[in-house]
Amino acid sequence: MGGISFWQVLVILAVIVLLFGGKRLRSFGSDLGTAIKGFKKEMDAEKKEGEDKPQIDKNDDDEPTKH
Repeated sequence: MGGISFWQVLVILAVIVLLFGGKRLRSFGSDLGTAIKGFKKEMDAEKKEGEDKPQIDKNDDDEPTKH
């Protein structure tokens, strides 16, 4: 009574292929893959940039200390 069965997913995928065609879906998949790869690359660059900057914390004397 809940969820989507395998056959329902198969029918939905068949309708999508019929509506958009295989060539357009391949193009969409390629564009999506390129976007995800670029996003991951930027996230890694941001992570590296954050590690390069020194972190400054305040101790009890309110004097900043570097880690």
